[in-house]
Amino acid sequence: MPDRRDRRPSRRRETAVPLSVADLDDIRITPSDTGLPGRAAGLTVGEFLATEPRLDEFWTPLLVLDDAALRANARAIQSWCDEHGLELMPHGKTTMAPALWWLQLDGGATGLTLATPGQVRTARRFGVASVMLANALVAPPALAWAAAELADPAFALRVWADSVATVNAMEAGLAGLDLPRPIDVLVELGAPGGRTGARTLDDARRVADRVAASPVLRLAGTAGYEGSLGHDRSSGAAAAVRGYLADLVRLHETVAGLAGGELLLSAGGSAYLDLVAEAFEAPAARAAGTRRVLRSGASLVHDNGFYRGISPIDDRLTPAMRGLARVVSHPEPGLALLDGGKRDFPYDEGLPVPLALDGASVTALNDQHTYLRAAPSGAVGPVDIAIGDVVELGLSHPCTAFDKRRLIPVVERFGSDRVVALVRTFF
Repeated sequence: MPDRRDRRPSRRRETAVPLSVADLDDIRITPSDTGLPGRAAGLTVGEFLATEPRLDEFWTPLLVLDDAALRANARAIQSWCDEHGLELMPHGKTTMAPALWWLQLDGGATGLTLATPGQVRTARRFGVASVMLANALVAPPALAWAAAELADPAFALRVWADSVATVNAMEAGLAGLDLPRPIDVLVELGAPGGRTGARTLDDARRVADRVAASPVLRLAGTAGYEGSLGHDRSSGAAAAVRGYLADLVRLHETVAGLAGGELLLSAGGSAYLDLVAEAFEAPAARAAGTRRVLRSGASLVHDNGFYRGISPIDDRLTPAMRGLARVVSHPEPGLALLDGGKRDFPYDEGLPVPLALDGASVTALNDQHTYLRAAPSGAVGPVDIAIGDVVELGLSHPCTAFDKRRLIPVVERFGSDRVVALVRTFF
């Protein structure tokens, strides 16, 4: 976890006093904070941690983080970016946890990526000075808020646009506002069947022309997301991602011809960052004035599922999250039911994996139950665990893990029972 120093932005127009990571220790724990011991209610986070709590006091089901693994992963992804000449602006929506944001910002990340205006506002509340909104900003109330925040000369905000209609909506929302300076816009390139983003290079170039002509926007670079084009390490997926990234670099060359000043070229989730680094070696990507930015957000936490199977730097990363669930039923031979389910653990990119039960597997999740089955031989697994036993689960996809808890315990390292922090999320 990061040092708890005060980090207050140099100038703000909000009436609320900006918060630092240290302020999170002053949050008061309530009985509705799921999973925390009953004795914690009424104490602040700092007061509770001063009592040296142990993990076996906490109630299942539970998500647990490994402090040593988080720190090592933060160093690993930052070192990898440094080796490849890339900046890191990790996607903060993965955790929505300011303590974890600052762990990476203190470690060399040059800013934060976020997905919604509300997330950007939370980041500003915790003193984050450089934010990329990997989305369009078109809601008038959010545009008005952003315009006010830009009065802080130390605040850098960059948003995405993928159509002329998006630019028109931004201009309409900004009409009549006191805008201290233009809003930086990155042209987003997509691909047929993908997520957002202009579907062709010609469409994207028209967006770039429109942004360049705007009196309230500044053409500030090119961005995209390659992760929706593949879901494995097959040759077909790699070819699709490489082709898309080559087009992104070509678009950036066009944008550089239209815009002056510093430009960003950004791509990269946590699955194909090696292919991003490869594509960003092209001369157009390395032109003077271009900052090449990776947005990998899941690498900080990693996992025992999807990212473990696809990340090109799995050998440098350690899964830093686990689930804990308790056996509550043995309704038939070879089957145990645990007290956690879809409400507690991520499942959209693979089911949880029992970590210390050879041959056992999770076969399904209900809202509040996990189905743990023995191997076909029945020699190991659920038949060997009793009602009341706690099962450790490896989890897949951190992006849908953190939203399920307000306060998440952090142990020194997995295998240790000592809780050293409570990570506060802001979903």
